[in-house]
Amino acid sequence: MMEIARLSRGDAPAYRALMLEAYEAHPDAFTSSPAERAALPLTWWESRLLALDSAPEAVLGAMDSTGLCGVVGLSFESREKTSHKATLFGMYVSPDHRQRGLGGDLVRAAIALARARPGVRVVQLSVTHGNLAAQGLYERFGFQVFGIEPLAVCVAGSFVQKVHMWLDLDSLPGDSA
Repeated sequence: MMEIARLSRGDAPAYRALMLEAYEAHPDAFTSSPAERAALPLTWWESRLLALDSAPEAVLGAMDSTGLCGVVGLSFESREKTSHKATLFGMYVSPDHRQRGLGGDLVRAAIALARARPGVRVVQLSVTHGNLAAQGLYERFGFQVFGIEPLAVCVAGSFVQKVHMWLDLDSLPGDSA
């Protein structure tokens, strides 16, 4: 049985380990490198997991009997003119748990969390150009492409493009998220 819940500070070691796995396995999918993130103290990881409704970030985790197996984060804009936006980040499902609908469950939960935050209307994200599985997942939830960023990330001397997507939460039916 899989449970999806907001992670708290006590989940920081498992969250860190899973994300370091993600950065190592898919260097073109993330802006940060494994070395950069491994060098950060555990307090940095804990700061992403504050259990406050007004926290600037929230991370949802999928857990089963083996532990944490998938995550997705939301970062909420704090500036007045952009406070209607959230950014989906750090989406990852461990290889042993893929092809089971878990990615969709995490995106659905992230959209629900964004909708529950007062004033949030838009969720944005970026996905590596050519990652058709991830882009297709986001499109199933209504995300639309609004641009492609050339030379977005340099990985081992080669540049990767990022596809920028957005979702207008007001365009969703009441119970779809």
